[in-house]
Amino acid sequence: MKQTLILAVESSCDETAVAVVADGKEILSNVVATQIDVHKEFGGVIPEVASRIHVENISMVIEEALHKANVVMEDIDAVAVTQGPGLVGCLHIGVQAAKTLAWAFHKPLVPVHHIAGHIYANRLITDLKFPLLALVVSGGHTELVYMKDEWSFEILGTTQDDAIGEAGDKVGRVLGLPYPGGVYVDKIAKEGKPMYKLARPKTENPMDFSFSGLKSSVLQFIDRCKRKNETFTAADLAASYQETAFGALLERAEYALQKYHPAQMVLAGGVAANSCLREKVEKGLAEKYKDIEFIIPPLSCCTDNAAMIAVAGYIAYTHGVRGDFDLTADPGIELEEAAQSHA
Repeated sequence: MKQTLILAVESSCDETAVAVVADGKEILSNVVATQIDVHKEFGGVIPEVASRIHVENISMVIEEALHKANVVMEDIDAVAVTQGPGLVGCLHIGVQAAKTLAWAFHKPLVPVHHIAGHIYANRLITDLKFPLLALVVSGGHTELVYMKDEWSFEILGTTQDDAIGEAGDKVGRVLGLPYPGGVYVDKIAKEGKPMYKLARPKTENPMDFSFSGLKSSVLQFIDRCKRKNETFTAADLAASYQETAFGALLERAEYALQKYHPAQMVLAGGVAANSCLREKVEKGLAEKYKDIEFIIPPLSCCTDNAAMIAVAGYIAYTHGVRGDFDLTADPGIELEEAAQSHA
């Protein structure tokens, strides 16, 4: 039986990525050209610079992905692409490349929501079971997503201000850590203890998130120490931040678990690579709710890549989702809307 081959393009931020995946499970190639060293100099992603580098890299990455997969475009069944959310200029490069491939080789075009990609990255390691609860944690998103079946998305809660990854990067910056700050906050937190009291996030909806107050609490703590000429340990402050932030994440996830009783819960997004969060899910939630299967993706499935877009693209393709050549990048597209708009 012939496999269904999806070629996917992902360019929502500072990674130019193309992958070829068979039947939504088997990675034939997954090529990522990262820009992290360029943006490290600025302490964050510069959208205009990122877009220009995508233009320089995209053709080469497509060629390499096809070569590594040992296929040609004629073998591909559909072209999937991240339509949004993300940086509009960066998204635009990927969308234009995908539309060009689909048009030139007469292939169906499948638009994919970036968050759907992060959730479906877990399908690369195990079959997903429904109903499913996804805790999405990344630089731009913090969401609890309920999926009653394979292609339905209900946002139970979202951040009211900063995303968890954005907050972590800002805390890293004020601690004088390299970019991306959240990675280094996690690194030094392993050497510290959560001994400082910080403001706990509060929200009206018990499944919503808020990290702006916690970020401000870290800044105020540092300023207070400077004013009083007191010293603090960066590792202890990093550990205190993570304990407070991830404690809030798990409180809200647990509320959703009790309310919806899913068959499976998955972690998704770049912050799913955080060692403190992974440990809290394993030892906190998984040991407490033994009737629910908890999936923590390998580190390779957490950060932005095109294989995850190919997996979500495969599911979308089998559900009849198609885009036309008027498709445009949509940096603000909602997950629930994306699942319905093209089907």
